[in-house]
Amino acid sequence: MGEGVDPTQMCQRLVDKVAQSKQLMAMTDPDLLVLFEDWFEELEEETLALVHRYGSLDATQLAEKLGVSLRGATFLVSKLQRGGKL
Repeated sequence: MGEGVDPTQMCQRLVDKVAQSKQLMAMTDPDLLVLFEDWFEELEEETLALVHRYGSLDATQLAEKLGVSLRGATFLVSKLQRGGKL
């Protein structure tokens, strides 16, 4: 059938990630979750401040300025856009 993504494998990887996520949540200390949420809120605020200061930034520039991965910066922008903050 040609090249491309195998939907069965893709679904299996997704199920595996969800199971792993649930396992990690079961082992996580609630205090650590609060610290993570606080850190994430700070990243969101810093993202908004950078966009306000520099205008539009691409994900690569944002990742560099925040000190996070490209994937992390892309996620932050997407989350802020969905929340109507950007």
